[in-house]
Amino acid sequence: MGNTKNLSLALIGLILGTALVACDDGRGGAEAAAKQLASAVAGLDVRPVAFDGRDSTVANDHLNQVFKALQPVKPSVDTGELQLDGDTAQIPLNYSWKIESSEWKYTVNAQLRKSGDKWLTVWSPGMLVPDLAEGEILSKATQSPQRADILGAQDVQLVTYRPVINVGIDKPQLGTADAADSATKLAKLVGADPAAYVQQVEASGPEAFVPAITLRDTAGRAVTDAEIAAIPGGRAIKDSLPLAPTRNFARAVLGTVGEASAEQIEKSDGALTAGDVIGTGGLQQQYDAQLRGTDGIVIRVQRADLTAAEIRDAATDPRRTVFEIQATAGTPLKTTLDPKLQQIAEDTLAGVKPASAIVALRPSTGAVLAAASGEGSNGYNTAMLGQYAPGSTFKVVDSLAMLRNGLTPESKVECTPTLTVDGRTFKNAEGYPKDSLGSVTLRDAFAHSCNTAFMAARDKVTQAQLESAATSLGVAVEAPKLGADAFLGSVPAEAEGTDHAAAMIGQGKVLMSPLAAAIMAGSVAKGAPVSPVLVLNPDAAAGASPSPSETASAPPADGAAPSSTVTAEAPAPAAEKPLTKAEAASLADMMRAVVTSGHAGFLAEVPGAPVGAKTGTAEFGNDNPPKTHAWIIATHGDLAVAVFVEDGGLGATTSGPLLKKFLTAAG
Repeated sequence: MGNTKNLSLALIGLILGTALVACDDGRGGAEAAAKQLASAVAGLDVRPVAFDGRDSTVANDHLNQVFKALQPVKPSVDTGELQLDGDTAQIPLNYSWKIESSEWKYTVNAQLRKSGDKWLTVWSPGMLVPDLAEGEILSKATQSPQRADILGAQDVQLVTYRPVINVGIDKPQLGTADAADSATKLAKLVGADPAAYVQQVEASGPEAFVPAITLRDTAGRAVTDAEIAAIPGGRAIKDSLPLAPTRNFARAVLGTVGEASAEQIEKSDGALTAGDVIGTGGLQQQYDAQLRGTDGIVIRVQRADLTAAEIRDAATDPRRTVFEIQATAGTPLKTTLDPKLQQIAEDTLAGVKPASAIVALRPSTGAVLAAASGEGSNGYNTAMLGQYAPGSTFKVVDSLAMLRNGLTPESKVECTPTLTVDGRTFKNAEGYPKDSLGSVTLRDAFAHSCNTAFMAARDKVTQAQLESAATSLGVAVEAPKLGADAFLGSVPAEAEGTDHAAAMIGQGKVLMSPLAAAIMAGSVAKGAPVSPVLVLNPDAAAGASPSPSETASAPPADGAAPSSTVTAEAPAPAAEKPLTKAEAASLADMMRAVVTSGHAGFLAEVPGAPVGAKTGTAEFGNDNPPKTHAWIIATHGDLAVAVFVEDGGLGATTSGPLLKKFLTAAG
């Protein structure tokens, strides 16, 4: 019985085994080979794959040459339904590439052939990219849209594409001329470093155009086409770039545009490549994403040995496009800058050697109309980021605190020649009029800027009251509508002894920027705190910069950093006790007195609305006698202005004439 059972089991096993062999048509092996192929291609390493007609290492080199332009991206590859035909099979390979925020998908077929008991992949370039032939590879090109403009008041174009010429040596046009000799001559012509440019030309390939400088293509430019053409290989290629009206126009505020540096490319984590144009500094950098838009990408099939000359000729360009992402144009950045007032401010500061600034704004709206930093600022945004002791311009804040303590412009205060606080003697500025000493009105003390009268009020005006008065005037607070980096002032809530006394004359730890000083004057003119506005559409495009911080950023390496070493206090979110119309009227009355009876009488000649002003001189550094910042702030109708010169002597004698020139030209 047991033998019969064993025989039966053996027969059953034989029958089943025969049936399995009969059903195994090779599909399982082919599918396993196909999945191995898909996995290997996805990893861009097909050396483990057995090929029919191609060595695995050679095939792997070929695959990586084809896909080199897309690195470091790798595809996702999966298999479709295998079609078996005896000892051959065909398998669809479904590719998916992540290209920026898009996906490139396609399907190609791979052929398999059975050799003995092993399935081999039949090598073909077409299994990598549709219709790819031997000797062809992929290329990837980025197509950047035109950068969007930066606009000023009434949407006037401030930064837009303007004609330029790229001047350099075109090596194919050298003929028999010596490259080094031509490079030297051209460098001297355009003011470049001859040795560095010669090295650059010699290191470039024989087909290269090696730029030496980019110049604005304007009538009467210093370097002419004839001078360039007279040098063998010399060439001027016309182009256009996003530029402001002049090289220095609001440069520190707007920033500049140029090709990304090697350092910027390295830090971008693949977002930038060589040749990309980006913003550097100012609004161009802060709103780079909004202004740049998004790049277009074109992936093409081309011969591996295709030359640049063949590509340049559009009529005979043999490349074919297999995938494309359209570029998206950037969104123009709208600002409040008035081109006329900005240029007047730039012209007014021309020739001022120390760091300097003029800021003008419209009190009724807070619109920043001009923010110019002089040549002595060396590219630093002194106008908006400078941190300086404001000197006697801060007496506007003192006066508000005193008004809130019950004084009026008619109240009597004591103006003494000197005042000693904790052993330190303070005095009035040189040349202070003797007939304004003694018991004088607060208006008179303000008009002639009596230091001792304001410092004598230190026991009645606390430091906290000073801070509160400052925020009421729109300074030392955040600027949520500005849309740009700025320093809006710092007034510590606590200070004692000489620090508190010094704060009463805008020194000690009190700091302001020229923008903050203009805001302070503007708040008096408006009768309420001014909240400054520079950028009108900061959130106009996806990817735009986040809300800027209202703290000063570090200056560039060649910039003129502010002279103060005082650490700025964090700004308050907003004023707890806004300025009232009545308080502003008293302050405006006192600022007008600076012109009608004080030491800014020269401003009475400015045509138009009556001018109100306050001068300021603030000591800094360790020199003896100390150097001084020169300040003046003013109101003129619906215009508030601050003028600052870092090492400028007295506010009335240095900044005052600059203010008069600006207001007169502004009309």
